[in-house]
Amino acid sequence: MTTVNDVLKKIKDGGVKYLDLRFTDPRGKLQHLTMDCSVVDESLLKDGVFFDGSSIAGWKAINESDMVLRPDLSTTVMDPFTAQPTMMVFCDILDAVTKESYERDPRGTARKAEEFVKSSGVGDTVYIGPEAEFFVFDDVKFQVDMNKSMFEIDSAEGPYNSGKNYESGNLAHRPGIKGGYFPVPPVDSAQDIRTEFLEELKNLGLKMEKHHHEVAPSQHELGLLFDTLLKQGDAMQLYKYGVHMVANAFGKTATFMPKPVKGDNGTGMHTHQSIWKNGEPLFAGEKYAGLSDMALNYIGGIIKHGKALNAFTNASTNSYKRLIPGFEAPVILVYSARNRSASCRIPVSDSPKGKRVEVRFPDPSANPYLAFSAMLMAGLDGIKNKIDPGKAADEDLYELSDAEVKKLPTVCGSLREALDSVDGDRGFLTEGGVFTDDQIDGYIDLKMEEVYDLEHSPHPIEFKNYFSV
Repeated sequence: MTTVNDVLKKIKDGGVKYLDLRFTDPRGKLQHLTMDCSVVDESLLKDGVFFDGSSIAGWKAINESDMVLRPDLSTTVMDPFTAQPTMMVFCDILDAVTKESYERDPRGTARKAEEFVKSSGVGDTVYIGPEAEFFVFDDVKFQVDMNKSMFEIDSAEGPYNSGKNYESGNLAHRPGIKGGYFPVPPVDSAQDIRTEFLEELKNLGLKMEKHHHEVAPSQHELGLLFDTLLKQGDAMQLYKYGVHMVANAFGKTATFMPKPVKGDNGTGMHTHQSIWKNGEPLFAGEKYAGLSDMALNYIGGIIKHGKALNAFTNASTNSYKRLIPGFEAPVILVYSARNRSASCRIPVSDSPKGKRVEVRFPDPSANPYLAFSAMLMAGLDGIKNKIDPGKAADEDLYELSDAEVKKLPTVCGSLREALDSVDGDRGFLTEGGVFTDDQIDGYIDLKMEEVYDLEHSPHPIEFKNYFSV
């Protein structure tokens, strides 16, 4: 463990001037409070800092707003993007009166999920490997007013720019629709910026292994090595922060919005997961695709609670513009070895240690702490109740007829449906007090504001379809 003295020594020896206290709100947005190091002492590092929790959407009411940011000293890292030497540290949220973990703190939920695995006796370690994709654009405009609603995106890579006049000439090398996987430069124009993404993410302490262009023009992915659940929640927050900051430094803008482009692939966050005990993988066995009964039951839990999981794994109204057939989005709740059209895939592995489940419907609009914890709780419910995942689906699911698809379980079609689903199927989440009813209710209320915002706003498509009726 990192001690208070370790951190104070790092601050002194490194000439650190500021300590940036980072935490995550219920929607998954990273927030911060920066302390001058002249006031950073043993008491602050051990006991934390008071702040107003009523300012964070979905948290405390104004009459009970005092909360505490307590640093997790194992997470300190220098921020490579600040002008002055600044050390970042992730914080847990405590109730100011009881000094107990605040039940709506997403990071606290992830911590409780890891503890529940141990107390349940199932295992002692949960490994998570998220694959978060994102888009990089040159220019983005949007406006939502009473009398006007519009958005416009632009990227030099976009196939919609094939006929555009550029001052220096249109050089024409760009990927076509669904054509970004894997041509070399100059068609792939983002080689250098992706390399910079990796360099800065490594500077943030992340374990990176690769980068590549994704299927859609302007779409990318960086390979993050697997780690334990709580650490991967932190890592995803740093991943997003690093990508946003590097893109900004290049004069571009990055988004983890699931479906910013019409007519091409959306952005997912395929999430690999496995449970271990005493250094041994528990998902390896002699059953289908080399899995154990435990792994199959884990998949059974994911499939059974798939619609409820969507509330956390696909947490935006925009998520459901990605979860439609035809764009490599896994909408059918089945499992398969190697078949990327299934919601749960078992990747090929030459070693028992590599046996894992890849859940393919999540996207990076999710709060990573809540999404990872919710999937784990669904899987644990499957293990506890020995839920049969049914027959594996090894055919190409994209080729099924509409009649065949109707016979199979699918993910939700909207955020409203997902919120209704988790409202009615929450028992698996509250096992062991990992999630609480108050937390789930607050989350539903917060997300319903987004649903209301979309559902009560006229859309340009509606003018196209209905203005002249």
